[in-house]
Amino acid sequence: MAWGSSALREMMSGYTELLSALKNILPLRAMKHLKAVYKYFWKYRIRLGAGIIFIFLSNYFNVLAPQITGFVIDFVQRSLHLPGYKPKTVPPHYDTLVNKFIAWMESSTYSLSKIVAICGIVILSLALLRGFFLFLMRQTIIVMSRHIEYDQKNEIYTHYQKLDTAFYKKNSTGDLMNRISEDVSRVRQFTGPAIMYLVNLISVISLTVFFMYKRDSLLTLYVLAPLPILALAIYYVNNMINKRSEKIQGNLSDLTTNAQESYSGIRVIKSFVQEKAMLGFFRKNSEEYRKNAIGLATVEAIYFPSITLLIGLSTVLTIMIGGLYFIHGQHNIGIDTIVEFVMYVNLLTFPVSAIGLTASMIQRAAASQKRINEFLDTSPAIQQPHNPVKLNLQGNIRMEHVDFIYPDTGIQALKDFTLQIKKGEKVAIVGRTGSGKTTVAQLLLRMYDVTRGKIEIEGHDIRKVDLTSLRNQVSYVPQDVFLFSETIENNILFGLQQPAGHETVVRAARQANVDKEIDTLPKQYATQIGERGVTLSGGQKQRISIARALIKESGLVIFDDCLSAVDAKTEKEIIGYLNEYLRDKTAIIITHRMFSLLHFDKIVVLEDGEIIEEGSHRELVAIEGGYYAGLYARQQESGLET
Repeated sequence: MAWGSSALREMMSGYTELLSALKNILPLRAMKHLKAVYKYFWKYRIRLGAGIIFIFLSNYFNVLAPQITGFVIDFVQRSLHLPGYKPKTVPPHYDTLVNKFIAWMESSTYSLSKIVAICGIVILSLALLRGFFLFLMRQTIIVMSRHIEYDQKNEIYTHYQKLDTAFYKKNSTGDLMNRISEDVSRVRQFTGPAIMYLVNLISVISLTVFFMYKRDSLLTLYVLAPLPILALAIYYVNNMINKRSEKIQGNLSDLTTNAQESYSGIRVIKSFVQEKAMLGFFRKNSEEYRKNAIGLATVEAIYFPSITLLIGLSTVLTIMIGGLYFIHGQHNIGIDTIVEFVMYVNLLTFPVSAIGLTASMIQRAAASQKRINEFLDTSPAIQQPHNPVKLNLQGNIRMEHVDFIYPDTGIQALKDFTLQIKKGEKVAIVGRTGSGKTTVAQLLLRMYDVTRGKIEIEGHDIRKVDLTSLRNQVSYVPQDVFLFSETIENNILFGLQQPAGHETVVRAARQANVDKEIDTLPKQYATQIGERGVTLSGGQKQRISIARALIKESGLVIFDDCLSAVDAKTEKEIIGYLNEYLRDKTAIIITHRMFSLLHFDKIVVLEDGEIIEEGSHRELVAIEGGYYAGLYARQQESGLET
């Protein structure tokens, strides 16, 4: 009895070390990053709970098969009085269901062959039951992981849209794409397969060790002897896997960014004959990724066979030690006991070998979730105010002593900028490149907040105005035109919150003087344009962008140097339409040259972020040696006046 107690303590010590190693690997090191997905487990708790029950049931029916097999072997030996058979001094401790089945079999009058056949049918039925619950397990756990993947991608995309302009200037598009695609896919491996394997591992080990111990505690000790070694191997190797996984995900982001920039800028690459240089840059990033990925694969290639070797060692120990005990007639061990233990060890083979796979999945998912959390934990600098003011924008604007410094570069774009615009006024902001003209538009759309000073819209501080309401009521044509890989009609309709008819689209295109060119296209307004409008000319893209702004019919219109890519004749026609369109609207025209066909109530001249001249066209032209007067004179001399 003393030896049995000692054996039990040693056996449980080895089992505890294995579970302790799993605890150290999974919750403490990885789970702290994966806490962000726990809310999804709660959301799909019914699927998760059902999946865990199905996993347990599938393994429960699986561990009954060795017990039925052991009974059959013992029954055949006993019935046939085979040489070497010794009756059991203590009956085997089997599961309650198995004990009832054995009692029924032994009380029956069936022949030996019939009993063997019935046991075979029962073992087959147990396998079918296990397969049925395995099917249900995958239908719950794996399907749940797909739902979580869908929810997480939507969460990340929604958060991306909330982040401010400064964030996108600091982070590359390729990295953003990699986190919402590759990283989320890695996390799905945790929420689906890893959870499934982990629960399966715990249930199989628990059930198997429990029934092994009930069958023979001493032999169980020898079978589980390699487990402490296995625990140490898992602990140390998975630290390496975690570090390498983080590095690989970073390399993949660099690679994605490199490819994305190359595809977007392919015309520039070709025009400067830099294909070879870009290929070399891509190969360098690709080689770094390949080297780290192969390093990780090497670690795993050594790790997984090592685990299988340790499991195989358990099988060898079972046969060798059990065989010696049987030969010497010790510890009440028979052939049936050895067969049962070999089957139990085989049941442990996949789950225990899957420890490495599961831990690897969790470590990789943790590395990916850590990268996702970095962005999800980023708070946008521009946020919706508490109790926002929803206003009817008419175009009354006041900017008082505004200073603005770009947070990403530290460049001061505006200095003590003061400007008042009344409803219906047309204001031109003129200046050289880099003088701060575009910054004014960015601040009015609240893409940034002022560093110092105040901006008021309709008498309300812009920081207290509802963001969506503000931007919905501004028609903005940016300096850098962006069109989507969609039809021309859908690109024009992009500015509207509500559906509009085709006639509305045609009218906006006519006002932007692009309707005739659209009509010459094969599918006209249904023509699909390439990424960023690559299939269109620069002038066509600008005019479609203007049409997208004009279709909104907003009270405030901001045009940021939006006619730079059109010829003089087209420019005059567009300005003719704009004179009619802007009649009752407030308009801010940002430009580096003047349009004499448009009447401006006020012209503001910027230089290095400061207002150096302000007044009407007549007043500014009269300033001798002034910037505006010189600009106007040069336009007249060159014949570019419009």
